[in-house]
Amino acid sequence: MTEDQDQIPDWENTYVYGRNKEPYHCTLIPYKEALTQARPIAPYFRMLNGRWKFHWVKRPADRPHEFYMPEYDVSEWDEIEVPSVWQLKGYGIPIYTNIKYPYSVKKRRIPNIDHDYNPVGSYRTTFKLPREFKDHKIFLHFGGVKSAFYVWVNGKEVGYSQGSMNPAEFDITDFINSKLNTLAVEVYRWSDGSYLEDQDMWRFSGIFRDVFLYITPQVHIRDYFARCEFDKDYEDATLKMRTEIFNYGGDKITDYRLEISLKDADGHHVGTEPLINEKFDIDLLSKATFEFQAKVKRPFKWSAETPYLYDLIFTLKNPQEEIIEKVKCKYGFKQVEIGQDDGLYINGKSIIFKGVNRHDHDPDEGRCVPEERMLQDILICKRNNINAIRTSHYPNDPRFLELCDQYGIYVLDENNLESHGLRRKLPASDPKWTGACVDRMEGMVERDKNHPCIFMWSLGNEAGQGDNFREMKNAALKIDNTRPIHYEGDYKLRVSDVFSTMYSTPKQVKEAAEYKKTRSSLLSRVKPKQYKGKPRILCEYAHAMGNSVGDLQAYMDIFEKYPNCVGGFIWDYIDQGLRKSEKGKEFWAYGGDFGDEPNDKNFCCNGILLPDRKPNPSLFEVKKVYQNIEVSAEDLLKGMVQIHNKYRFIPLDFVNLTWELTANGKVVQNGELGVIAVESGAGKKLKIPYSIPDAQPKTEYHLKITAKLNKDTSWASEGHIVAWDQFQLPLDPPEVTPIDISRTPILKLQELTNIYRIKGRNFEIGIGKKSGLIESYSYNEKELISKPLTPNFWRAPTDNDRGVSAFVSLIRRFITKTSWKKASQKRKIKEQNIEQINPQIIRASYKFKVRNGKKPLQTTYTFYGTGDIIVENEFIPKKDMIRFGMQMAVPQDLNNVQWFGKGPHETMHDRKTGAAVGIYSGNVEELIHPYVSPQENGNRTDIRWIKITDVNNSGWYIGDYGETLLYSSLWPYSMEDLENAKHIHELPRRDFNTVNIDYRQKGVGGDLPVIANVHEKFKLKKKKKYYYCFRMRPYNAEEDTDAIFREKLPEV
Repeated sequence: MTEDQDQIPDWENTYVYGRNKEPYHCTLIPYKEALTQARPIAPYFRMLNGRWKFHWVKRPADRPHEFYMPEYDVSEWDEIEVPSVWQLKGYGIPIYTNIKYPYSVKKRRIPNIDHDYNPVGSYRTTFKLPREFKDHKIFLHFGGVKSAFYVWVNGKEVGYSQGSMNPAEFDITDFINSKLNTLAVEVYRWSDGSYLEDQDMWRFSGIFRDVFLYITPQVHIRDYFARCEFDKDYEDATLKMRTEIFNYGGDKITDYRLEISLKDADGHHVGTEPLINEKFDIDLLSKATFEFQAKVKRPFKWSAETPYLYDLIFTLKNPQEEIIEKVKCKYGFKQVEIGQDDGLYINGKSIIFKGVNRHDHDPDEGRCVPEERMLQDILICKRNNINAIRTSHYPNDPRFLELCDQYGIYVLDENNLESHGLRRKLPASDPKWTGACVDRMEGMVERDKNHPCIFMWSLGNEAGQGDNFREMKNAALKIDNTRPIHYEGDYKLRVSDVFSTMYSTPKQVKEAAEYKKTRSSLLSRVKPKQYKGKPRILCEYAHAMGNSVGDLQAYMDIFEKYPNCVGGFIWDYIDQGLRKSEKGKEFWAYGGDFGDEPNDKNFCCNGILLPDRKPNPSLFEVKKVYQNIEVSAEDLLKGMVQIHNKYRFIPLDFVNLTWELTANGKVVQNGELGVIAVESGAGKKLKIPYSIPDAQPKTEYHLKITAKLNKDTSWASEGHIVAWDQFQLPLDPPEVTPIDISRTPILKLQELTNIYRIKGRNFEIGIGKKSGLIESYSYNEKELISKPLTPNFWRAPTDNDRGVSAFVSLIRRFITKTSWKKASQKRKIKEQNIEQINPQIIRASYKFKVRNGKKPLQTTYTFYGTGDIIVENEFIPKKDMIRFGMQMAVPQDLNNVQWFGKGPHETMHDRKTGAAVGIYSGNVEELIHPYVSPQENGNRTDIRWIKITDVNNSGWYIGDYGETLLYSSLWPYSMEDLENAKHIHELPRRDFNTVNIDYRQKGVGGDLPVIANVHEKFKLKKKKKYYYCFRMRPYNAEEDTDAIFREKLPEV
């Protein structure tokens, strides 16, 4: 540094990112005896988490300058929990922004920070040392502090650190005393390091990971790196170890011994005991690095499917054979390679990474994620066929990686580097940033290098290009050359070992799969020779913001067909909402809800899980598309199917197969197939022993085959459903005989001032003369319609529908195609005709002039003496439609819903692969879905019939009558309520329920962030004729729904 730089505060100096910090090393705690606990215990370790004294100010000038002195009185200070983020403990506000830097970061005066708004948190605590700490080296460990901090012990400055997602350790041996010790930490919310931490996330600060002390002997195993290399058959392995040993003492040591042992999961020694036994000497105050290797016969291999872990135990002994120290590591035998087919291989098998991006986020604790939440995240992954996580966009807590090792999750470990809002300027090739960038990369790789779950390192995210990325890669490879290096921002593919992109469409992914010229970014294209030898991976895809993740199957079809396309990571796993209450109502807060400016509203909520980890509907789609057992139909009339095991390492001996055959949703045959022996990657034909039923009129027969765990596992209980497939039997049912209309009651048609009235035996229907709509239906003197049955071309915009207009209000009306919103409201009757066809049938026909219609909307109602109404709609749009359907409201007490269609969860036009056809039920509250930002929700697809009833099982029957199947949803509020609400607690509960009866909605899309980008087959296209028809009638408890469904009314 120059003399001028000495005058710059550390937290504005790019050349200062640490002072007196210990070199990075792997995660380890030494013991006198190796222990079995996941977390270390006393006396060799002392956790300092807990209640600390805390003082917060808005700007550095106001901080208490000498608070670190033991005699400084902090008795009147507040207390704060460590670890935590202070914004969620009442100090300052959380800020959510995606690309834009918070205003304290001065983009025009890089790397300056606003001195008038850079909050400082001053922390104080005290501790006593156990007797066992005497005569040992004592280290102080911070797992994560954001964004910069100073440390004092007993009034003396120990050091300084930046790089908030990596650990910082300090040797405090010479600072402590045998009595009460005072630890003081001064944390700055913003620093020059904040320029490298512009991730799409909440901006929190504080001591948010564990703080602890640990001791080491004077001769200490400071670091080690274990890796392996298999033979060509992937049977036997060579275990290679690099060990770094420090001699902190004032004398040279000789004839010390290092023993390395390997134990299997049952505690049995593997190979010789010890596996390695070497003597060594080290000069005083020096360190030495040793390389060892040993042959291991037929080790169990680690993978996400088989997460087998050994205990690797390092033992130091002095010349008297006394144990000085033991260190234990969980180790998995795993080798990562890029294959000749450009696939990514683990232990000789090509892998499809069925992944998600995961932020460290908790709805109550923010970045400070409790261990039970980490475990919950992993269990949800395992139970939903997710096999990989990208730590977007920073190293996660090491405990999370330990759990990934244990349960089996592949991890793409990402460096804490993103400069999205300034990525054209920094870090680029600017030498001012080289040291900080390399330090961050080294910190991650050194800390995490022994975790078998990590299959690839990432240099960062959305941080531009330049020489600094080459420097980071070189630094990483000096530490670990066994894993490939990833970086999506390397658009010319000069640094990254893989060809990674964000939000490529299936078409673009297929171009690379077939080695064609394709895009590496929105503005860059690459030729096949540039990416030959580099596996194709999507570090972000299927943007899951709100009601999204359309046509995920299109991606998986490509991944499974082309070996060089190795999968991807859905953006993202968790809606990053924060729990908040207003007037006693709880909701999920997002950008702007804390007065934070600038902000990007709800763009932080892109998860397949809600903030509390309840599923969003897209999770069910992910589980189905990601499943590793596939059943395909061979000859269903002979009961023949094909079982395909898509797992790469395990046979299907851990699941039992069951089957059921349904007739119109009701089970008529079922059975158990038990364990079907199918090796990994193989298939097997299988006969399902069902009897082909005699086809009945208007009856569908579905075969469903389900794979369930046949015993408890570490991640799910026996009976958990791993995979399923369903098929409709190709039977030819006989024609339905129409009912004899002459035996049904007669109808009377009356023309009144404002309505046409149709009266039957126990019902009365009103058609508005000006509206052309069914405005009322009274059955047994109970009104069944609260609002008229109205054509509908609109939906409450999804996040993808709103697109960038959600953030730029001036363009909202152009982006969201609001012309369809008023299409129904502004319709006009062009032609109408109502006539009595015969005593039992009346028909009303209307042609409506509708905005965006190439021809008029034709609506026909046919009324029968049975109380039935057949509703037909035909339309040719001039523009692509959002929805083609009808909407009405029914009384609030019609609250119970049953349907025969896909379910039980919400499905959409392009997101219904994960739902099976069946009969499902629930009340209206159970059918809606509380997306963080209210939007279209609760839809069910492929409906044959739906029943909406009260507590007496009386109400409406609505059935498909045009063989197009229906889509339907019900809400306890209006569509206007849904569109106007910004948070879930703002949605009222009305005295009616809204009912949507649709032909279709367009798909929800999700290939690109906040752009629907619906695939062609899921659009409602302009200039195409659309027709659908449904039957509606009052329903009472004595009736048989299936019998109604199979009825045929006489044609007019």
